[in-house]
Amino acid sequence: MVRVLFLHPDLGIGGAERLVVDAALALKERGHDVSFLTNHHDSTHCFKETADGTFPVQVVGDWLPRQLFGRFYALCAYIRMIYAAVYASFFMPQRHEVQLVVCDLISVCVPVLRLARHKPRVLFYCHFPDQLLSSRAGTLKRLYRAPINWLEERTIGLADKVLVNSKFTLRVFQDTFRHLSQVPDVLYPSLHTEYFDKMTKKLDSRAALLDEPLHARVPRSSFIYLDINRYERKKNHALALHSLRLLGNMLPALDFKRCRLIIAGGYDTRCVENVEHYAELEALTAELKLQDHVVLLQSPTDEQKCRLLHAAHCLLYTPHNEHFGIVPLEGMYFCKPVVALNSGGPTETVVHSSTGFLCEQHEKSFGGAMYQLFRDEALRLKMGDLGHKRVEQKFSFEAFADRLNQLVEELVTKKQK
Repeated sequence: MVRVLFLHPDLGIGGAERLVVDAALALKERGHDVSFLTNHHDSTHCFKETADGTFPVQVVGDWLPRQLFGRFYALCAYIRMIYAAVYASFFMPQRHEVQLVVCDLISVCVPVLRLARHKPRVLFYCHFPDQLLSSRAGTLKRLYRAPINWLEERTIGLADKVLVNSKFTLRVFQDTFRHLSQVPDVLYPSLHTEYFDKMTKKLDSRAALLDEPLHARVPRSSFIYLDINRYERKKNHALALHSLRLLGNMLPALDFKRCRLIIAGGYDTRCVENVEHYAELEALTAELKLQDHVVLLQSPTDEQKCRLLHAAHCLLYTPHNEHFGIVPLEGMYFCKPVVALNSGGPTETVVHSSTGFLCEQHEKSFGGAMYQLFRDEALRLKMGDLGHKRVEQKFSFEAFADRLNQLVEELVTKKQK
């Protein structure tokens, strides 16, 4: 048994959070002692495993500011994470001392952890270089980011082991961090399919798939396109709306009357972009005259998400150059064809014309795939079946858990030697 601590900035609802929770579940199922340390955790806005007692979760440094005067988000995030790393390294009770720390998103904590009195091994999981997620507009912004970007590369290099989430991210990692000699291993995220299987059986036994408030807006006869992603501009939800508008121009009125687009995204009132972008999507929906066809949901629970995936006919995945993207795997596991952009992680998960369609970044290509799946039920069902099989064969939770467990044991054994 290895005592493992997951150090994560904000245990909210998102792909990175889903990954660390699944990794924690995988290690716990392999007999390890797993806990979380974080800067922020809201039990009403998180994955259930972090709120129902499955894992101990400790919050430190939440009193520190998340931003200063509407700016300096990255600097504040670094300070908050350093504070958590200092606590983990020097002030955590000895009975809770760990052998391995798994951290992600913010690497500045790594050198602090290396100084810890109990000398834990440090594993860093890189979802994507943080410096590439920040806009580079303006001289002042570049000057502000320069030391942060330098720190990111140097501190990642201090980890005992680095993992990335896809071959696409590996290529970007090597192009970005040119001074690092170590080559990360690729560990694809997976799904905790046992939970999905339980939910599927539960939903199969119920007549109502969608929650009561949705029934009026999404009749039983609806053809549902589902778009799951946080309310952030880079997630490109507008492409789904423009493609739906084009679909309306392609289909007879009676057919289009059945079509519904449900956008279900993580929404945090503390995040200005979430609030702003949600309002932007509401305005775009009205501008495109799609009010009768679009539903915007905020922060669905795990059960609500499973209901949506079960009820949907097709999954839309709109981000460009997404690092990996767990949502396409979720859609395929629920036997839904996936329409995604032909870039980034989805090119490693979705097989074009087999488990879905990989499209160009414009509504003609994306809307055309939506039209084809609406018109051809046999193709839609076949793609759904092939997608489910692909997840089971290539992205199983067992394979993910076995590989992660192997890496953890190798790291700890190396330290003992």
